[in-house]
Order: sequence, then C-alpha cells, then structure tokens
Amino acid sequence: MSNIPSTKPYLVRALYEWCVDAGFTPHVAVVVDDTVRVPRAFVRDGQIVLNIAPDATHQFNLDNEALSCQARFGGVAQMLYVPIANIAAIYARENGQGMAFEVEPKLDGAATAAPVNSEPAAVPAPAESADSDDSPTPPEGGRPHLRVIK
Repeated sequence: MSNIPSTKPYLVRALYEWCVDAGFTPHVAVVVDDTVRVPRAFVRDGQIVLNIAPDATHQFNLDNEALSCQARFGGVAQMLYVPIANIAAIYARENGQGMAFEVEPKLDGAATAAPVNSEPAAVPAPAESADSDDSPTPPEGGRPHLRVIK
C-alpha cells in the first residue's frame, strides 16, 4: 500500500481552486523548518501564513511535491518553496472555510526554524505579499471551519 500517493496535494489543489473560483483569497498556514524557503523575518512561532491568491503571486506552481511561487514581502520579490508535507492548512481568508492537516515532525531530526526574538502567536497572521496586506478575518463565531485530516 505504500505506493498509493497521498491525498493531501490533491486536497490542497482542490481547495485552492475552490477559493479562486468562488472569489475568495486562499491562504496557507505553513510549519517552517529547514526544508521551507520563506522570509524568516515573517515567521512567528515556527509558522507562517501565506496569501497565495493569483494576484499576490507570480510563477505559481502547486504539484504533488511542493508549492512554489514568487511573492512580495516588504516590497521585495522573493521566491518561496513549501513542501506539501509542511502545509498545515489551506483556507479562504474571507470566511475561514478550508481544511487543516496534521504536519508530521521530520524523522531526520530537522528542527523547526522559529526566529530567536519572535513573539509567540496563537494564530500567525498572513505574511505581507503582493497586492494584499489584510489580516485573515475569522468567520462569525470567531473559529475557523477547519478539519484536521490524518
């Protein structure tokens, strides 16, 4: 059974397409470790939330292995690389609907890369990216509609 591909990349792509088709802004919550390439200055408590809307990214690619794109942070374009395994959630910023995933710790002992002077945050705010610096708006009731998939 080990040859069966994970459903996670397919679910992430499906929810991304649903967000875009519905006019919502897709965001991904990412667990940051040494395999993730994002601006470390925007990482909080070992996590970062990225706006991956088409108008906020360039050269966007989402395949079975990783999400990659170019986005602006503080006005500077940067290439991002996020292995699918590090995506903790994908959701619509406007209503919080989406899906959460369990992120398994790395077996090779890779440590998460939280900045030394970061302030702990319960929910990381999205990193500043092209054409958007809005914070995610929780749905009415204050709780996202995310479900953990194992």
